[in-house]
Amino acid sequence: MRIIVAAFVVIGSAAAFTPAFVPKCSTQRNTALSMSDDEASSSSPEPLRIGTRGSPLALAQAYETRKRLIASFPELETEGAIEICVMKTQGDMILDKSLMELGGKGLFTKELDTALLNNEVDICVHSMKDVPTWLPEGTILPCNLPREDTNDAFIHKDGSVKTIADLPDNSVIGTASLRRQAQLMAQNPTFKCVNFRGNVQTRLRKLDDGVVDATLLAIAGLKRMGMDGCATAVLDWDEMLPAVSQGAIGIQCRSDDERSLKYLAALNHPETNSCVICERAFLEALDGNCKTPIAGQARIIDGKIVFRGLIAMPDGSLKYDIEKEGSVEDAAEIGRTAGEEVKAQAGDKFFEMMVEMSPQQVLGQITK
Repeated sequence: MRIIVAAFVVIGSAAAFTPAFVPKCSTQRNTALSMSDDEASSSSPEPLRIGTRGSPLALAQAYETRKRLIASFPELETEGAIEICVMKTQGDMILDKSLMELGGKGLFTKELDTALLNNEVDICVHSMKDVPTWLPEGTILPCNLPREDTNDAFIHKDGSVKTIADLPDNSVIGTASLRRQAQLMAQNPTFKCVNFRGNVQTRLRKLDDGVVDATLLAIAGLKRMGMDGCATAVLDWDEMLPAVSQGAIGIQCRSDDERSLKYLAALNHPETNSCVICERAFLEALDGNCKTPIAGQARIIDGKIVFRGLIAMPDGSLKYDIEKEGSVEDAAEIGRTAGEEVKAQAGDKFFEMMVEMSPQQVLGQITK
């Protein structure tokens, strides 16, 4: 018999669900199991194997993908038609160092890439902000699900402070993001930002324990887990411009896998996809990674794509902003042009300073 997902719970809100058992998937199909000719002829179609990280948020996104696949392709509702394959990434396993010190982007995707290329999974579900602008040869990312709210949530330890501007001088703020750190310190240079790693639940527990005065999280992740009530406030773009691709789920597959491509074509949300393409083109033009404070967001307003981006020094002492708009069909070009223009605006000296700074100088952080 074929190994399938055993006990799990499918519910409307991901907040209340944790799979009772999520087994490792079978390996490559041609070596996974031995079946007799009679068993093979009567067996059901090969399951669609979804690769995902194991955090509560990642699982919520994988199960959201599963739900949408079943809604579009009822044959996938059959027991065993979809497998959820959970794997740990380097970014999940090393929590006592900043993303910058670990090497930036790709920390949450490399193991999934390998599984995909080795035919151990058929599709991989990602938070798009974790995905490098370069994809491994033989894979593509043709699908974005409808985007959640892209803004950041401000969460104060007791809810008594409602905005960043109202935080007292020398407040301690937990964040692993240089983008957030730079924008926070541009507003108040006395803030102390400490490296705050771990899943959403871990970070909120640290906040409750008084490790920091406040933290920032993507409201999209909180909403997907039914935890948006934890937010003290949702920040608009003028207070905190979100990360490139924040709030977007992307689904990757092998470029020659016609079955997966068919499934993903039905799930793709064109408006989200165009905005993500624009934002990632901006990031690529800046050669951006977790070592550089970069923000970028696109929206489609009245049939046009409107983009805002920024690049900053980690301590917020320098910040360069840009806005562009144009035809949705030109999304990639708009993002690329914005990146090239803000790069020229900042000048070579800006990037030379970034290269020369040590991780400790860039972060100015300790791990909490």
